[in-house]
Amino acid sequence: MSNLLSLTRAARLVGVTRVVLQKKIQSGEMASYDGMVSIDSLLSCYPDAQLEDTVEIERISRIKETAFGKRVFERALPDAEVLAARVTELGKTLANSQSQLKQLNALLNNLWKKLEALGDGADSHATIEDLKLWIKHEAASAMEPGFCNLLAIKDNMLSVMTAQVTVLPSRHDFLLEGQDTLLEAAMRAGIPLNYGCSGGNCGLCKAKLISGQVKKTRHHDFVISEADKSQSCILLCSNTAVSDVVIEAVVAGSVQDIPFQQITATVKAIDALAPDMLLLHLQTPRTQRLRFLAGQSVSLRVGQAFTAELPIASCPCDDRNVLFHLRRQPGNLFSDYVFDRLKCHESVELEGPEGEFILHEKSPRALYFFAFDGGFAPIKSLIEHAMSLNAESVHLHWIASNQESIYLPNVVRAWSDALDNFHYVEHIAGFDLRAVTGKREENLLSQLGQIVDSDAGLIQNDIYLAGPESALNIAEQFFLGLGLPKTRVSVNVV
Repeated sequence: MSNLLSLTRAARLVGVTRVVLQKKIQSGEMASYDGMVSIDSLLSCYPDAQLEDTVEIERISRIKETAFGKRVFERALPDAEVLAARVTELGKTLANSQSQLKQLNALLNNLWKKLEALGDGADSHATIEDLKLWIKHEAASAMEPGFCNLLAIKDNMLSVMTAQVTVLPSRHDFLLEGQDTLLEAAMRAGIPLNYGCSGGNCGLCKAKLISGQVKKTRHHDFVISEADKSQSCILLCSNTAVSDVVIEAVVAGSVQDIPFQQITATVKAIDALAPDMLLLHLQTPRTQRLRFLAGQSVSLRVGQAFTAELPIASCPCDDRNVLFHLRRQPGNLFSDYVFDRLKCHESVELEGPEGEFILHEKSPRALYFFAFDGGFAPIKSLIEHAMSLNAESVHLHWIASNQESIYLPNVVRAWSDALDNFHYVEHIAGFDLRAVTGKREENLLSQLGQIVDSDAGLIQNDIYLAGPESALNIAEQFFLGLGLPKTRVSVNVV
């Protein structure tokens, strides 16, 4: 295995994000080689990293101790054949290292003999003797027992437990863990590869294997032509990575790359989140999952006639389970039907996705989200996607009409407890944010001003606003008035 590491693997080893490493490279603190870093360079910036315990060993130990037992343990580990192949590869690396060590010893012996021969001349004798003593000391130091590069050991362990996947031409990369397929691992990492059914029927996830070894783990009905086979084409939904692999595949770069879809989903659950807010959990068929970008919306149709466009409140990484937050609107036919008549296992028609309220993934700036009441739905989708991308810093300000409008407090508090890079503050406006005029406008502007005053770096970063139009118009103008360009203030009326 190479001494060079991808930023994804390096970040995992020292417990930081890719963005942090990218900043160190840009500032000149860390050397990089074609987008990769060496273990030595990594250690120079994180000298204490090699003193940490092996992350992967701890992770597996925790899994073994949980009540989930064998099923979860098997899910977290690669299957036996894949694990054996990776251990074999590690063995080859060890054998190569041992062979190189023998060659180095032979080289040192030959050098010693040469120096002995050169030392016969009187003029050079003192210099040669000094050089021989130096070589002897350095060789003894290098061969001292007990030297252990724990960071390299962690990398070897990580290489056994995971495989790195690099996608061309986009140069995205991610780690594949356990028994995930290539497609599943990419989705968990927030990388929107092209796919359709994800069940081996449509062939839309076909990709070219450039290097490395894969293993077919699922049957697929789609027939790969002989011409495609000769080009090493595989289905991402049906194969896992045995070794580190490089694939050539299409990655969605914008909303235009996501196809329009019509899907009949089933109501999985309807749960009350607050007196006037419910969670609608829809599940798509296994062979027709909803492909979307975080922050987008879809049109729902219930009872054959009642429709509404709602933002998706879940992450694209779970494309089969799609969540929505719906506020009761008395007199609205769609709202009344869902609150009063819709039952589990009924069908709901989905059409979409739509909207351009998506994450600017290439931006190096921190992310600031402002959710006004039910605007938390699309914000939640964006935050979960940002988490899958290991965003460096995520800030959420949830501004609510009243305390009940903070309808998922446990979710955001759990994020705060679990994630060092997530920062959450809730604010109670004390009035209906759907009707902000006069004195209310002054109060909202005052609250926004206090938020900016308490965080001097806020206006240097990217702002995402979602909620009722009345509040959003004021908030958008407030931030634009501070000098932020429109490209850094994204708005979604909910």
